[in-house]
Amino acid sequence: MIAREPTIARLANAQTLLLDPFGLTPTHLQRALGEIMSHGVDDADLYFQTTRSEGWSLEEGIVKTGSFSIDQGVGVRAVSGEKTAFAYSDDLSWNSLIDAAHTVRTISGQGQSRRVRRTPAAKISKSRSLYPGLDPIATLDSSAKVALLERVEKLAKAKDPRVVQVMAGLAAEHDVVLVARADGTMAADVRPLIRLSVTVIAEQKGRREVGSSGGGGRFGLAYFDDAMVQTYVDEAVSNALTNLDARPAPAGEMVVVLGSGWPGILLHEAVGHGLEGDFNRKGSSAFAGKIGKRVAAKGVTVLDDGTIADRRGSLNVDDEGHPSQRNVLIEDGILRGYIQDSMNARLMGVKPTGNGRRESYAHVPMPRMTNTYMLGGDKAPEEIVASIKKGLYATNFGGGQVDITSGKFVFSASQAYWVENGQIQYPVKGATLVGNGPDALTRVSMIGNDMRLDSGVGTCGKEGQSVPVGVGQPTLRIDGLTVGGTA
Repeated sequence: MIAREPTIARLANAQTLLLDPFGLTPTHLQRALGEIMSHGVDDADLYFQTTRSEGWSLEEGIVKTGSFSIDQGVGVRAVSGEKTAFAYSDDLSWNSLIDAAHTVRTISGQGQSRRVRRTPAAKISKSRSLYPGLDPIATLDSSAKVALLERVEKLAKAKDPRVVQVMAGLAAEHDVVLVARADGTMAADVRPLIRLSVTVIAEQKGRREVGSSGGGGRFGLAYFDDAMVQTYVDEAVSNALTNLDARPAPAGEMVVVLGSGWPGILLHEAVGHGLEGDFNRKGSSAFAGKIGKRVAAKGVTVLDDGTIADRRGSLNVDDEGHPSQRNVLIEDGILRGYIQDSMNARLMGVKPTGNGRRESYAHVPMPRMTNTYMLGGDKAPEEIVASIKKGLYATNFGGGQVDITSGKFVFSASQAYWVENGQIQYPVKGATLVGNGPDALTRVSMIGNDMRLDSGVGTCGKEGQSVPVGVGQPTLRIDGLTVGGTA
């Protein structure tokens, strides 16, 4: 048996699921795009999608909910200058598609031109092969999924008698997309995605605290073997028990050390969003107009990389049909570029960076992060913690808020420790980090050699749309960061 090249195989799979059942062919797609482009718009695309999702949840020792859903449809977009017209439908018939095309083409500034442009020859977009094109829902049967969640509950309860409640969730998604662009390009992707989440509540002397863990990525459910489940349970229980001993956090300006891995969420929010092309084209980002200028301390290199195999934020092609890329945004403290989708790249006179993303066929694409992280340095993490005379060591984060224009951020640390004379004294609770993203980058004074990506749990929200992402960083020392505490 001769295997097909993965790009061709994904395109054939997408056509089988999204075009063939509705009597559509690539010729129909080019005809619809030709109708849109006949009104003199700058760009247009069609985005077909079918998504199957399944979720299970356990609480109080019982798998209480199980859900399954199927959604499919097409989004039709026309772009003229910086204006976008968009229509979508869950009806994949030719009549629905051409109606949507007629609707969006009226965005053209001329609006009257009936000149029909020659339809470009169809071509297949380049793409990557970063994850298997499997259906993760089918990689475990229902009884095995229930047993997996029950095993989480049993392990957590056995870990420590202070664990009084366990909650666990298992999710799997099979997403198939097909993109047709006005230049004749066609692209497709088959995207598996799984996630296991574990939350425990521990109680001691009437005090209750929460700990959580989990992970996932673009592969099958066999990833959650006994060893991985035990790792998540151990982390969640450890976090909860640590918080039982936490004291009120101090407040004031101080040295803050951020742990490796998930604390990169602060980098994602406080810096990453400010490097997205739309904010910089409009001049509303604190990083606007600073290409080639120093925006961070020496040694700080920040990347957005959608090409890491199996990662939650990775993509073979983005939602505009461009292959994902490894984009260096900040290099040794110097700003090198922004994250771009097609429209903002065209308006800024640069190339797309493979970051055009959308939540679904019912949403317009925009520049979004994939896996955003800072490269490691040359310091041992123990050396960085030992350098603190008095300060905070934050190893895990909860929610936060960021103002893109000013760069100001507020983040709550879900796990942190007070450090004096280089020694961890005790865990603290209620620590809130307050600062300015661009300013905080200039205050990085030590960079660890332990760069680590998160375990695969991130979801990014922007303008009402949510997409899976990854974050990461090494241990970092930031001087003079404001901590809002409860002490």
